[in-house]
Amino acid sequence: MINTDYDKMDDIVVLCGGANNKLSKEICSELEVDMCNVDISHFSDGEIHIQVIDTVRGKDVFVVQPTCYPVSENLMRLLMIIDTLKRASAGRITAVIPYYGYARQEKKTRGREPITAKLVANLLVTAGVDRIIALDFHTWALQGFFDITVDHFLGSTLLSEYFKDNIKREETVVVSPDAGGVGRARAFAKSLKSSLAIIDKRRPKPNQSEVMNIIGEVEGRTAILLDDMIDTAGTIVNAATVLKEKGAKEVYAVATHGVFSGDAVNRLNNSIIKEVVVTNSIPNETKGINNLKMISIAPLFAKAIYNIHRERSLSPLFK
Repeated sequence: MINTDYDKMDDIVVLCGGANNKLSKEICSELEVDMCNVDISHFSDGEIHIQVIDTVRGKDVFVVQPTCYPVSENLMRLLMIIDTLKRASAGRITAVIPYYGYARQEKKTRGREPITAKLVANLLVTAGVDRIIALDFHTWALQGFFDITVDHFLGSTLLSEYFKDNIKREETVVVSPDAGGVGRARAFAKSLKSSLAIIDKRRPKPNQSEVMNIIGEVEGRTAILLDDMIDTAGTIVNAATVLKEKGAKEVYAVATHGVFSGDAVNRLNNSIIKEVVVTNSIPNETKGINNLKMISIAPLFAKAIYNIHRERSLSPLFK
């Protein structure tokens, strides 16, 4: 909990769009504020209806809403809440997006494809949001898709702290499952003072991958497979199997976002992975994954909200 000697923040409002109520409540508990009441319902044809119950006029409002499954539903809720707040004369609107849906569609890889990550950024700004707080974009360059302030935090700091307390770091190797994640894995390995390995893979089509080669020494070590997200778990499970075949003692699967779509739960439960470690950016308590460990991002986000509200520096939170 944030220090209680802070003066009471009557001019701050935190509300949730329904995608992760537990995280929103944890953030409110850290800040010692009540969560704003929002009524979310549907018309018989599926249209969403939003009503913010509490007054927000002139308030500094933070909307906590990961755009996780169902992605389009949760995105639409976020846009509608922002529009509601704008029309209700909120003083400033900050979208707190622990997981940014459509982030993987950040560029054209073939002809006649959309750049949906940019489209979502445009929609948020058009709806009236003033600022974004986000956690581990799939591509860090997404910050440049916005013409407003984006505070982009990394989940790797919280995740590395967990391993500092739970494994023998001198016997570990941090493994990037692909070339695109090398920067993330290198920073993670540096924080643990461990070695680094890289998996060279090819992805013949979306949600499918095949391991090609492993660059680095893994034999006799505890391997920490690090990615920004675990979606269908095909990449992580295939990589873990190969690492075990190459002599790794045990394998941990680590990611900021536990998407766990498709057959991910069965794949993970039937794999050789010792533990799956993710943040609670997406609610996964009911997924039924064996040995799932969730690290809370609530203290980090609560500090960010407080510092933004009080016009204080966020620099200490990026370390």
